[in-house]
Amino acid sequence: MKCSVYIATSVDGFIAKKDGSVDWLHTAGKPDVKVDTGWDDYLVSVDCLIMGRSTMEVISAMNLTAEQWPYGDMRIIVLSNTLKEAPENMKDRVEMYSGDIGALIARLESEGHQHAYIDGGATIQVFLNLGLINKMTITRAPVLLGEGIPLFGKASKEIKLEQAKATAFANDFVQVTYLVNYQ
Repeated sequence: MKCSVYIATSVDGFIAKKDGSVDWLHTAGKPDVKVDTGWDDYLVSVDCLIMGRSTMEVISAMNLTAEQWPYGDMRIIVLSNTLKEAPENMKDRVEMYSGDIGALIARLESEGHQHAYIDGGATIQVFLNLGLINKMTITRAPVLLGEGIPLFGKASKEIKLEQAKATAFANDFVQVTYLVNYQ
């Protein structure tokens, strides 16, 4: 099963402020300049989403309407060792999972899933350390936050990123896509 990342960071590598907010993404660069960063094409390429509890909580706090919900009817699994039930506004949208990541991937694959979107800093780090991420698309917003929640934490070993493809957008965001090589 293929696992990939599609995420935005500040230029200094943060995916959110310390309080988990991502409001800076909507004001960075030139917000009035609309660009196609490939998000819609990416979403069509995946058939399930695996995210961490903190990411789910940020999305839950947005209290999105059905029209605002970006994931359509995609299957969404939320990883948490502490939370057993999703918040009320997320109950019909996500399923909770606690346990072995390898077993989860094997189960999803046996159920016919072929490509998982992995989201959330800690979750991405776990998947990288398990050697499960195949491709990463990182879009850098032209802002320095100075502190916050970093995309990357401690790696269990050196991980090579290869075949970089970079695109600069008219709104001053820069996107780089890498294939991941664990050797």
